[in-house]
Amino acid sequence: SVDATLDRFNTEIPGSKNFIKSAKGVLVFPQVIKAGFGIGAEYGEGALRIGNKTVEYYSTMAASIGFQLGAQTKSIVLVFTKEKALQEFRNSDGWKAGVDGSVALITLGMGDSLDTINVKDPIVAFVFGQKGLMYNLTLEGSKFNKLDR
Repeated sequence: SVDATLDRFNTEIPGSKNFIKSAKGVLVFPQVIKAGFGIGAEYGEGALRIGNKTVEYYSTMAASIGFQLGAQTKSIVLVFTKEKALQEFRNSDGWKAGVDGSVALITLGMGDSLDTINVKDPIVAFVFGQKGLMYNLTLEGSKFNKLDR
C-alpha cells in the first residue's frame, strides 16, 4: 500500500517525482483514519523509505477535542529534505510535530507544481484524500512512533 500511495502521489501532484528523488527520506502513511464524536482520534501505520527502500515502520496518532462528528481517511507523505532533520526524527523516542520539529504543510493552487515552488523547509508534509490534496489541515500535535517489525 506504500507503493500504491506513492504512485498516486506522483500522479496527482505535478513535479513530485523529482522532489521525491532529491529527498533524504520519505515517510508514507497510506491510510490514516480519523474518527470523532466530540473527542476525536486518528491513527495510521506507514513506512520510512530511504533510497526507495523501506528501512523502518512507524505509527502516527493524534487526539482532538471540539465539535466533530464522523470519520475520514487520508494519506500522509512526509518528505525529509535535510539529512539532519531525518536523523533527528529517526533517533527520537516518539517524535511530535510542532514540538520536536516543525513540518511545513504544502498546498498547491491550480496550475502549481512542486517544480515551481521553492521548498526550503527540512520536513515537508502532503496530506491527500480520495479527492486529491486536502486543504486547511494541520499535523501539529501528531505523534510519530517507531514500530518494532
